[in-house]
Amino acid sequence: MSSSNIPHVVLQSSSNHQKMPVIGFGTASTSSTIDTKEAVLEAIKLGYRHFDTASIYGSEQPLGEAIAEALQLGLIVSRDELFITSKLWCADNFPHLVLPAIHKTLQSLKLEYVDLYLIHWPISVNPGTWEILYPEEALTSFDLKGVWKAMEECQKQGLTKFIGVSNFSCHKLENLLSFATIPPSVNQVEMNLTWQQKKLREYCQAKGIIITAYSPLGAPGALWGSNYVVDNELLKEIAEAHGKSFAQVSLRWLYEVGVTVAVKSYNKERMKQNIEIFDWALSKDDYEKIAQIEQHQLCKNGPTKFIADLFDGEN
Repeated sequence: MSSSNIPHVVLQSSSNHQKMPVIGFGTASTSSTIDTKEAVLEAIKLGYRHFDTASIYGSEQPLGEAIAEALQLGLIVSRDELFITSKLWCADNFPHLVLPAIHKTLQSLKLEYVDLYLIHWPISVNPGTWEILYPEEALTSFDLKGVWKAMEECQKQGLTKFIGVSNFSCHKLENLLSFATIPPSVNQVEMNLTWQQKKLREYCQAKGIIITAYSPLGAPGALWGSNYVVDNELLKEIAEAHGKSFAQVSLRWLYEVGVTVAVKSYNKERMKQNIEIFDWALSKDDYEKIAQIEQHQLCKNGPTKFIADLFDGEN
C-alpha cells in the first residue's frame, strides 16, 4: 500500500492546519534500538508516514536515525512527508522543564520540529524519575496550567506544529479547555474493542479533539496488556466472516468510529496487514456483536499501580 492510500484527518489550530495519517506506527518496544530502526525503515517502505514515539520509550534516537537513512535512500524526498509525534514524560511535567524536554527530544530525533507533542500522563513525578513504574512517594503536584502554557510556547516557537495530551479523561479535558489559549489537538488514550470509551469519544468529537487509540489490540505481552481482545470469541466470528484477522477487524472498527490509531508490531506481515483495512467495511450485524463485548480497562492505574484515583469515577 502506498502512503497516499492511508486516509488522513486534518489537525487545525489558529495558525495552521496539517494532515495526520489515521494510522501511526508505534515505537514503544522492549526490542533493541537496531530493531526499532529497521522496523521504521520497513514501515516507511510499506507506506506508513505517521510515527509515534516518546522520551520514555528510548526510541527517539533510532527513529531519527531511520528518518535520516530513509532520506538518504530516497524512500522519502523530504522530512515534511512524515508526521512525528512525541511525548513529555511525567518527570518533565513542570513548567520550567517543558522547553528543555522538547529540545532534548528534537536533539535525539535530529529534527528541527515534531508535528505533535503530547503531555504523556496528567501527573508529575519527581524530576529524574525515569522508570515507567515508580513508587507512590515519587508523585508530586501537577501544575497543568503552567505546563500547558509551556506547551503552548513550544508551538509558538515552531518546535512542534501541534500540541495535545494523552490519558486525559473528560473531566481533565474540561479543566484544560477552561483556560487553554491553544486547545489540545489530540488526546491519545487506551481504546479497543474491549475498552470502547463511548463517552470520551463523544466528548472529544464535540470539542474538536482527535482521539488516537493506543493498545488497539489490547497490548498482549506488554507489561500493562491482556489477551481480552485476541481471545474474544465474538471478534473471532466477525474476522472469520470477513476473511480478515482479528487485528484488522479491531483497527477497522476504530477507523469507522472516527478514531486514529497507533499500531505497534515489528513483524513485517502484521505491519502490512495493519494498513490493509480501508477497502472493506463492518456490517450492522458486526456492530450488534461488538456492542455485546465485555469491557475491561487495562491502563486504569496509569504508569504506577498507586494512582487508580486518577481515573476512578471519570470517563
